[in-house]
Amino acid sequence: MRRVLLAAGAVAVLTMSACASENATVNSPKAGSAGSPSASPSQNCAPSALHLAKPGRLTVATDSPAYPPWFISNKPSNGKGYESAVAYAIAQQLGFTNDQVKWVVEPFNSSYAPGPKKFDFDINEVSVTPQRAQAVTFSDSYYDVTQALVAMKTSKLVSAHSPTDLPNYTYGAQVGTTSLAYIQQYIKPAKQPAVFDTTNDAKSALQNGRIDALVLDLPTAAFVSADEIKGSVLVGQFPSVGEHYGLLL
Repeated sequence: MRRVLLAAGAVAVLTMSACASENATVNSPKAGSAGSPSASPSQNCAPSALHLAKPGRLTVATDSPAYPPWFISNKPSNGKGYESAVAYAIAQQLGFTNDQVKWVVEPFNSSYAPGPKKFDFDINEVSVTPQRAQAVTFSDSYYDVTQALVAMKTSKLVSAHSPTDLPNYTYGAQVGTTSLAYIQQYIKPAKQPAVFDTTNDAKSALQNGRIDALVLDLPTAAFVSADEIKGSVLVGQFPSVGEHYGLLL
């Protein structure tokens, strides 16, 4: 695990599969790819040509609560926080005004489940995986991310976190997240990780001593350790495994 904190790159090259064209074809995402359809220069992405969930408006979904630094004050509509700002930047590129953007709540775990959706896109730190791309379509990456480790300053883990040390601790993460998958696939702890319904539940478990460490994406881990959990520390980040976030369409 690297202790040096590197700035993750963000790419806002996004394509909307709903753009209309007489001969446009939306391709199924390939396993291992970002799952983005190819956008033809002839495609018309004007608001009047889009196949929208609600005519005349861009419906954007995210979970509640909406966590910082992705959203600020749990208000996606205020344009503050990285993902809120990205959503409004995309709306502007598509020709929508800010008051034509309407936010709806979509729980993280149901966002990538098969079936009809009540939104035009969901933006909620949803990592693109081959499994999820079988049920939904993703945009190109808008944020390349690594996983990171948060522990209390008093934990032995802060000074003893070599590859041979890491499997000896008890970890926790939110259900259905790539953080949980990272624990299981790469850390491979001796004890089964604790699984929580929400990130808030996982944070409480760390504060109460029920787990030794919390695995989160790097920006969230940095915010949690600096501003939310007193006495916690960002131990470091794990090497990149190519994880990235995409708009869920």
